[in-house]
Amino acid sequence: MLVSKEFVKNLPKVELHLHIEGSLEPELMFALAKRNNVNIPFATADEIKKAYNFSNLQDFLDIYYQGMSVLKKEEDFYDLTYAYLKKIASQNVMHTEIFFDPQGHTSRGIEFKTVINGITRALDDAKDEFGISSRLIMCFLRHLSEEDAFNSLNEAIPYKDRIIAVGLDSSEVGHPPAKFDRVFAKARAEGFLTVAHAGEEGPPEYIYEALDLLKVDRIDHGNRAMENKDLLKRIIDEEKALTVCPLSNLKLCVVDNLKNHPLKKMLGLGVKATINSDDPSYFGGYMTENFIAVAQNLNLSMEDLAQLTENAIEASFVSAKRKYEMIRELNNFLENNIEPVSTAI
Repeated sequence: MLVSKEFVKNLPKVELHLHIEGSLEPELMFALAKRNNVNIPFATADEIKKAYNFSNLQDFLDIYYQGMSVLKKEEDFYDLTYAYLKKIASQNVMHTEIFFDPQGHTSRGIEFKTVINGITRALDDAKDEFGISSRLIMCFLRHLSEEDAFNSLNEAIPYKDRIIAVGLDSSEVGHPPAKFDRVFAKARAEGFLTVAHAGEEGPPEYIYEALDLLKVDRIDHGNRAMENKDLLKRIIDEEKALTVCPLSNLKLCVVDNLKNHPLKKMLGLGVKATINSDDPSYFGGYMTENFIAVAQNLNLSMEDLAQLTENAIEASFVSAKRKYEMIRELNNFLENNIEPVSTAI
C-alpha cells in the first residue's frame, strides 16, 4: 500500500453518490421495525447481513426495498439520515449529496412531506453540529412508469428550495434513460439540475442517452463508458464527472475483483472520477473503506487520492465559495503530506 490508513482516514472527502435508504444499518432496521410494529423476515442483525450476498443489482434491490418498509414516520427518516451523517463526520467528509427515493415511500402511503422533512432536519442539524454541508437529490425509480415519475416531480416542486437535482436509479437493464426524457425536460424547466445512473449494468448507449436526452450534469457510475472510445473522449472533453462506487461494484459483481476496477485507468486518462459509497450498509463500507480498498488494490498514491477529492469538489452542486473553502481544507491537510493541489475552480 502506497499510503497509510491514517492518511486515508484523515483525508478530507466529498461524497456525491449516496442513497440514504441504503445507509440503513441492520441494528437501526431492527429498532425502527420494533418502534413501528413492522414485521421483517429476519431474527437478528447477523441474519440480515448474511442475506447481503448479491449476484447482481436486482438481488440487492429486492432486499433494499424490503428494508425500506420500516421507515414510516418523520422521526425515522431523521434518525436514518442523522446516523449516516454522524458516521461520515468521523471519516472527515466535508460535504455530501444524498439521493432519496420518494416513490419507495409514497407507494406505501407515506406522505412526501414526511420523508423530506425528516431528511432535511437531519441535514440542517449536521451542518450545525459537524460542519458538513449537503445537497439533496430526488431520484425517480426507473422500473416504474414515467407517469409515476411525473407524480413525484409534481410533489417535489413545492420543495425546490430543499432539492437541488433529480436523478434516476433502480433496475437499469431494460429501463433506458430515454424512458424518462419528458419528465427530465420538465424538471430542468423547473430549475432542477439532473444526474442519472447509467453504465453500471446497462450498456454505453445508456450513457449517451443520459447525456443527450436527459442532459445530465454528471453520470452516476459510468463504468461501461470505458468500452467506448468516442464516449470516453466526450466525457473527458466535457469534463463530466463519474460518481464511481468501488465496493458497490464489487458486491454487485460489476467487477470480479477490485484489482480489475477501471478507476486507476480513468484517472490516468483524465476522467473526472470520484469515490462514493452508494449503499454503504449493504456493500461493506462508507467513504474511508472505499478509499482504502482502492488504494490497496489499485496501488493508488496520495496524489491520486487527493485528485479524487478535488474531482468531487469540482463536480459538487455548491457555490464557488463553498468549493474554495473545501479546496482550502484539502490543501491545509496536504501541506504536511504532499504538495497542495490547485485552488482554481
